[in-house]
Amino acid sequence: MLVCYFLLFTVNAATISGKVTDSKTNQPIAGATISLLQLRSSTSSDQQGRYTFKSLPSSGRYLVEVRFIGYQSLIKTIDLTSADVSVDFALTESIIETNEVVVTGTLVTAQSRRNSTSVSVISKDELQGGATNLIDALARQVPGLSQITTGQGISKPVIRGLGYNRVVTVNDGVKQMGQQWGDEHGIEIDQNQPDRVEVLRGAASLMYGSDAIGGVINILEPSVPTAGEIKGELLSSYSTNNGLTNNSLMLTGNENGFVWRGRGSYQNAYSYNTPAGRYINSGFNNTSFSGMLGLNKQWGYSHLNFSYLKNNIGFYDGEVGDPLYNESKSRTLDFPKQDIRHYKLALNNNFVIGSGNLKLDLGYQKNQRRELEEATPSLFFDLNTYSLDAKYYLAERNGWQHVVGISASQEHSVNKGVEFLIPAYDQVELGVFGYAKKTWGDNTFNMGLRYDYVNSKGKQLFVEDEEQFPGFKNKFSNISGALGFTHSFSEDFNFKANAGSAFRAPNPAELGSNGVHEGTSRYEIGNENLKAERSFQADATLEFGHSIVTGSIGIYENYIHNFIYASAKKGDTKTIVDEDNNEQTYDVYRYGQVNANLYGFEGSLNFHPLNWVHLDNTFTYTHAQNRTFDRPLALIPAGVLHNTLRLEPKINGLHAFYVSVGLDNYFKQNRVDETFETAADSYSLINAGIGTTLHLGKQQVKLYATASNLTNKRYYDALSRLRPGRLSQENPTYGVYNMGRNVTFGIYLPLSIKK
Repeated sequence: MLVCYFLLFTVNAATISGKVTDSKTNQPIAGATISLLQLRSSTSSDQQGRYTFKSLPSSGRYLVEVRFIGYQSLIKTIDLTSADVSVDFALTESIIETNEVVVTGTLVTAQSRRNSTSVSVISKDELQGGATNLIDALARQVPGLSQITTGQGISKPVIRGLGYNRVVTVNDGVKQMGQQWGDEHGIEIDQNQPDRVEVLRGAASLMYGSDAIGGVINILEPSVPTAGEIKGELLSSYSTNNGLTNNSLMLTGNENGFVWRGRGSYQNAYSYNTPAGRYINSGFNNTSFSGMLGLNKQWGYSHLNFSYLKNNIGFYDGEVGDPLYNESKSRTLDFPKQDIRHYKLALNNNFVIGSGNLKLDLGYQKNQRRELEEATPSLFFDLNTYSLDAKYYLAERNGWQHVVGISASQEHSVNKGVEFLIPAYDQVELGVFGYAKKTWGDNTFNMGLRYDYVNSKGKQLFVEDEEQFPGFKNKFSNISGALGFTHSFSEDFNFKANAGSAFRAPNPAELGSNGVHEGTSRYEIGNENLKAERSFQADATLEFGHSIVTGSIGIYENYIHNFIYASAKKGDTKTIVDEDNNEQTYDVYRYGQVNANLYGFEGSLNFHPLNWVHLDNTFTYTHAQNRTFDRPLALIPAGVLHNTLRLEPKINGLHAFYVSVGLDNYFKQNRVDETFETAADSYSLINAGIGTTLHLGKQQVKLYATASNLTNKRYYDALSRLRPGRLSQENPTYGVYNMGRNVTFGIYLPLSIKK
């Protein structure tokens, strides 16, 4: 805080102001959103098209993003070298509003066309619909992103075929630290919280450390409003399939640089309906609260974020031959179930120091996961994580941008249950990196180098005089490097490419598991002799089009040496006798290593023959091979083709009216590891949506309805953990269908309390 006070008195405040107009008519545009994402601040233009940002740093280069429905987004770089800067924006009407965005989740905030990383940016509007959690919502929108599901309440992100601890989720500038190693462990984040989400495909280890070998999901909360404003939002929805009610209220304000935000959300769903009936005890409910207090001043900003989420999820422990479905709509969860609680504090700072700036993120998280067969938890993991991430951005000179940084974290996990799966452990991670980016003409080049050190210690444990965990001590270290290049041939063609190497240290579950995992109904055995994974990957993307036709085509390859995964052999089982002398037999899954090669294709082709007609198409395919045993790698998503026709006719009295229909085609996934999974058939799903915005005086009200699986198709998704061959090895036909027809009705109210 001494640094804060010193800077407060030594840095003069700057102001950015200007006007937003229509480029053809020169008429002012009211309601345009102007954002300074690097400074976490935003405002909107008034009836005269004017906007103002106050109390800004008096030095530095910042990207200003201007967006308004029906117009092409505009991005400019502002150099704050004087106290007052005037910048006007003339927007051009366009069929495409989102053809250019600012990306913040990479080391240098930049326009997407100047960023070599493959990134998709999803807005709050796109996240609203019939999804049951945040990852479910993203998987419907982002090419290359899939999800491993356990019923309706649990989704784990998979990017280009990689999941678990190979994908990092970032919220409040801090890595989300739960129990990502578990098959049925989801992401403990309120799906209503993000204002937008950036999905980075490909290794992001330079910035986020060893776990980002597959990609990053960067969650951005709403920017603080300009001084004197109090804003907010109220959203509510109901889904017919599972009775899901989702309600959330958020308020945020700025009083002369003192900024604050608060949100509360609640979701509740009963068992979801399949075409064969309701999957028993598959309901869930979650409660979350989050808030922020901070300062936005001329020396930068300092925000203290805090959040709490409690998630209760039902499970069904039926054995082969037991019924899987009933017609119960009870919202009371039976045993077994999960009780997950996540507490988080994050202090995010951005200080102007000299001609550069220092970003400092400090975090503390407590993740408590209880898996209950009855009132007393059988498994109870209590994980406490402390983290630090510091990056210093040197002033840009001659087109060069340089960043140096360090990161550190300490994890302390204890077991508080009556059963044990992984040992209690302590883990320390340290990293240091350097990064440089050069911009000249239509080209950018970036390169970076990072060193990581990981020290894991698993603790010995005896249960009734029998050693369950012998304990382990492992140290891993390695160097990661990356190169990237972009070139803009014209406004209509852009090329980007990346190459690099990354590594991932084994997690404590992979090193030390030895016990029954109730949530997956299997016995898991770790391997303390595992080596770190080493990845060598490259990708290239060509983005093209203007107005009527737009799209992209991208290819990637990722060779991973010492790829870690758990597998089972038919007949490898273990029988456990409980305290009541009841026997239960579990499939045994053992962690091992192979060499793996993953490559694939991501593409989009979008047609806009009229300004109110949009035909969007995306295609994703990943091919993954276990090179050691010359067979397919397990748990790889099937190829998918998404087609959506969206019509936006102008109707008197209605604003932003649309109607859409979509066809999702999932191809057969017959490239499976037959030792413990079966092929998944192809299927097609029909979806639809309709929505509009009403103006009731000065109050906007957005109404929408979305429908998925309109034909009530019976299908098993290739990444569902409940599909045949995954739920039981004893009977490969025993499985649970995915969700049937679902219609969601929603309302969204943006609130403007003080302006």
